[in-house]
Order: sequence, then structure tokens, then C-alpha cells
Amino acid sequence: MALFTKEEALQYHSTVRPGKLEVVPVKPYHTQKHLSMAYSPGVAESCLEIARDPEASYTYTGRGNLVAVVSNGTAVLGLGNIGPYAAKPVMEGKGLLFKIFADVDVYDINVAETDPDRFCAIVRALEPTFGGINLEDIKAPECFAIEERLKAEMQIPVFHDDQHGTAIISAAALLNAVEINGKRLEDLRLVVSGAGAAAISCTRLYVALGIDPANVAMFDSRGHIHKGRTDLSPEKRLFATDTAFASLAEAMRGADVFLGLSKAGVVTPDMVASMAKDPIIFACANPVPEIGYREAKAVRPDAIMGTGRSDFPNQINNVLGFPFIFRGALDVRATTINESMKLAAARALAALAKMPVPEYVLAAYGVDKLTFGPDYIIPKPVDLRLMEFESAAVAQAAMDTGVTRAPIADMAAYRAQLRERITASRARLDAFMRSYPQIF
Repeated sequence: MALFTKEEALQYHSTVRPGKLEVVPVKPYHTQKHLSMAYSPGVAESCLEIARDPEASYTYTGRGNLVAVVSNGTAVLGLGNIGPYAAKPVMEGKGLLFKIFADVDVYDINVAETDPDRFCAIVRALEPTFGGINLEDIKAPECFAIEERLKAEMQIPVFHDDQHGTAIISAAALLNAVEINGKRLEDLRLVVSGAGAAAISCTRLYVALGIDPANVAMFDSRGHIHKGRTDLSPEKRLFATDTAFASLAEAMRGADVFLGLSKAGVVTPDMVASMAKDPIIFACANPVPEIGYREAKAVRPDAIMGTGRSDFPNQINNVLGFPFIFRGALDVRATTINESMKLAAARALAALAKMPVPEYVLAAYGVDKLTFGPDYIIPKPVDLRLMEFESAAVAQAAMDTGVTRAPIADMAAYRAQLRERITASRARLDAFMRSYPQIF
């Protein structure tokens, strides 16, 4: 059953004040002195400090807590290439999630440019304004080259969430699933339906965790990706195998893990029934998964299953990742978000799922309990402890791999600051929203 009507969704985005974000001053502005310091002539003092040392921009401006969410609208949600104007509501929504979950400020940047070279030049020129770049809804295969190029050319974190967000969240779920079913990562046989940005990144991260690439069967719209094919991109060739499967159904027989990032209905109950004992199924097509939760569990009650939906257990939701990953990266002024930081985020999520769940989380989902097990292998997005666990883990991994410009000396104190920060931020936002007329 739908949670809202089309009319309610449009009203949400248009009523009271169009859009979902506004810019609010954080310094006093009531007196002549305030205004003269905010702008001319007092602003010159901070300008001169930054001219002497560009790193001072983190001290005298909001750059250190500011992320650009950048898209050209070529692969928006499941809507496809709808362009940068139509992408803007999504980018604003991403900004809202950054703020409410991790107190990160966002400007959404919607760019009317599809040429990768020109797009990269535009984004690269934004570096003086931002502490990090979140690339969003850019189609494959261009998204791979764009991210790699910008990571190489910029000295701030660049992160394409469509690639890495699902990878990090599902990797956390995978770590806990194998702990529950007693299997070993290196022994798992994985079938992947889909070969776009998210599927490629997920599989890469699973391999980093320990899955053998030889045990991966990946399918794109033309079938199984194997070494006999001559139409493969460099990213797909990484997972081309010697063995060629004639169909997804054939590959699914005896498989331990299914990862779906393709389209609704491509997996049948018979395919699920043919999988190995205690299968792991991540059917992430949205809004309708490759196979429904009830349909899969009906034939394989021993399955550990996750989807992209909030109305079934184990929602694989990117909001569990990007706000907290950027929070940790920004706080140590990381120059990149590397594989170690992604793995640290996944392991932190997996660890948090094993801890007792706070009452406010149970209340938000209308349940009496959530306990680590097949129906609870990743935390819920409303769990405020995510900020402390994940952001601290990412910051520590950044320091351990030498990609920080402002390392944290006392991690215990930092974790305490994170707890205080999210509590204070939520209180401030809630008070601010009470000043607005209620839409619903």
C-alpha cells in the first residue's frame, strides 16, 4: 500500500516554500557592527588570511562542512535520462538527508553538460567552495571515468554515491549474513543481475572483502559476462569468467548469494528454490525488486534477504552511508575517500547491527524489538548512533591510510562530539521547522 498519493508528494515539494532547502545565517546580523563584519569592510580580514594560506578557508568559511551534490541528470533514480532540471528535486532531497542525518550542509549543483571532459572541468573549478563532492545520478559508463578523473585532479573527497553507497551498505549486510549462516566469504558463489555503476562497485567491494572473482557470475542486458564476449567495457571485463552461463536461471542453481541491481521480476521463485542452503538474496531494484520478499521467503524460508524497500526487513538504503562517510571525511579534511574508508564504513555498520536497538528506533518502526539475526542485519536509518559509529570509523581509516590534513588526536573525544553534534543539530532543526506551517 502506497504511503502517499501523487498529489501529496507534489504538495510536499511545492507548499509553503518551493523545494526542500533554504540558506540560513549562522552569525548575528542585527547591528551595524555585525553587518560591517559580515561584509565590507570587516570581511577583508578573513579574505587576507585565506590569501596568505588557502587552508584558512576551513577556519573562516563554511567550506569544511559544505558538500556539492552534483548531477547532470543522465541516470536519475529509476527514471533514466531526464536531465538536470528534473534531477533537481532529487539533489535537494539528498541535501536534506545530509543535513538531518549528519549535520552536513549542501548546495545542489545541477549541470547542463553531458560531455565528460567539460563536466569534469566544471566540477573541478568548484573546489575552492566545497569540502567534498558527491556525484549523483550520472549514467554508466561515463560515471566511472568522471569519478576517477576528478579523484585524481582534486584535493577534496569525490564520491559517486550511486556506485559506492549500495556497495557499502550491502557489504555490511553480507558480512553479517555470512556470520549468521556460517559460510566463508572465499567459498561463496555470487550471481549479480545488472552491470551498471552500482553492480560493478558492489562486486568490487565484495571481492575486497574476500569473495573470489572466479566465483562471480555477472549478467548485463545481453546475458552472462564471460571472456568469449567482445562487447564488454573495461569495468565489465573485470568480472568476465571462463565459464559461460546460458541464462540467469542456470547461474542461480547452487549459488550462495544473489545481488540484484537490474529490474523487477527477473528472478522467479524456482530460481530462488534452486540456490544453495541458507542463501543470501539482495534484490535491490526499486521500487519493485527482482523478486518480492514474500515470494522468495515462501520457497526459501532459510534465506537471508534484503531489498531497497522500507516495508520489509533489511532495507539496503544508501542513507546509511553517504552522510556519515562525508562527515568523517570532512572532519579530518580527507583528500579522498579510499577503499579502506569504504570498508571501514561497512564494518562499522555491521558492528552496530549487533548492538541493542534504542527504544526510539523501535517506536519509529512500530515494533517491540529488533535483534541481530536474519531479519535484522543492518541498522535502521533513524538510529542516531550511526553518526558516531560510522563517521568515526571512516575518519580513523582516513588517518590510518595517510589521506588527512587535519588528523584527530583524541578519537574518544571526537566520538563524544559526534553524539553531541547530532543531538544539537536535530534539536535546532526541529525548532526551526516548528516555525513553518505544517503541510501534513
